[in-house]
Amino acid sequence: MKPYDVDDGIPNGLTGDPRAEMNFFLKSMAENFGNRIDQVYGDDSSDDIKCFISDSFLYFTGDLAERKGVPWISFWTAGPCSLSTHYYTDLIRQTIPLGPDGIQGREEELIDFVPGLSRIRTRDLPEGVLFGGWESEFSRMLHNMGMMLPRAAAVTINSFAELDLPILEDFNSKFQKCLTVGPFTLTSQNPSHTHDDPHGCVTWLDKQQPTSVAYISFGTVTTPPPNELAALAQGLEESGVPFLWSLKDDLVGQLPNGFFERTSERGLIVPWTPQQRVLEHDAIGVFVTHCGWNSIMESITGGVPMICRPFFGDQRINCRMVSDVWGIGTRIRGGVFTKDGTVECLDMILSDEKLREKIGALRGFAKHAVGPKGSSTRGFNTLAEIVLKDSK
Repeated sequence: MKPYDVDDGIPNGLTGDPRAEMNFFLKSMAENFGNRIDQVYGDDSSDDIKCFISDSFLYFTGDLAERKGVPWISFWTAGPCSLSTHYYTDLIRQTIPLGPDGIQGREEELIDFVPGLSRIRTRDLPEGVLFGGWESEFSRMLHNMGMMLPRAAAVTINSFAELDLPILEDFNSKFQKCLTVGPFTLTSQNPSHTHDDPHGCVTWLDKQQPTSVAYISFGTVTTPPPNELAALAQGLEESGVPFLWSLKDDLVGQLPNGFFERTSERGLIVPWTPQQRVLEHDAIGVFVTHCGWNSIMESITGGVPMICRPFFGDQRINCRMVSDVWGIGTRIRGGVFTKDGTVECLDMILSDEKLREKIGALRGFAKHAVGPKGSSTRGFNTLAEIVLKDSK
């Protein structure tokens, strides 16, 4: 597979303003991608291009595919729940019109008029659906994406059918095809990367008791503010729970003085972990997470219940699904880390066998889905048929 550069649309000399850079990229991406494809394949390239497979964000590839007379496959890397909010953006805005103070006073209203989202509240919606600036380039991109999805030959999702049946049944009535092909944590493993463990996390976990360790990680982008990092550390210390914490080196200084010394015999703080291996380890009893979709998939396939502290994007709606729909975790009390809230949540999750049974059942469904007769295997086979249909 040969990669090609595409002009990002950012003017020369513009630096230090990520929001402005993103807006320039979003404004120009449709034209720049189309021009680059024509440069590589020529204006009349229908014989060379058999199919377009693109991230769902790149909705304009649907138009490119129609122009070339080939199928367009839209791939959504997050969960069905967040995709549903973007598909139903117009309905949500019509049903819950914004007042002069936005959604103030209506944060707890249920989105029960959208199939499969009856437990979701307005406060859980991703930015750009109901709040966060409808006129932003990012919001317009998401809205356009939602409107384009029915034109795709198939919409593929990194999930498994048994997790969100009501949402997927609705998608199948709206889209030409909706195919679950995940979890990618089970279907797309990279053996060399998966087994890297430069900080000895797995060796340390081997010395711990089963389901006793709290694993803490907030991904590569999000980080709690300093006061919450300190409160989380205080809660871990107070609880006495063994912990493995993935924390960047430049953030370690924000932890309370003496925290390392007082917890060194039962805690390990490292800048990076082999997360999938960690979550599959028998010693892990709870995952403290930002609720990114990949982290949720890894937690489910590892059979580990979650304590959720979402920040932005789809993380809030993912959190609600974890706590209120699937029943495999809880939101941190009050929505932010405090010492007492951390202790309370750790105690609740580590002592709740029903949570562990529920996520264990979902783990079984996920593994079956990628098996020989599973729903995700069938979805991938259908995807292959669409891609290969006109290429023989």
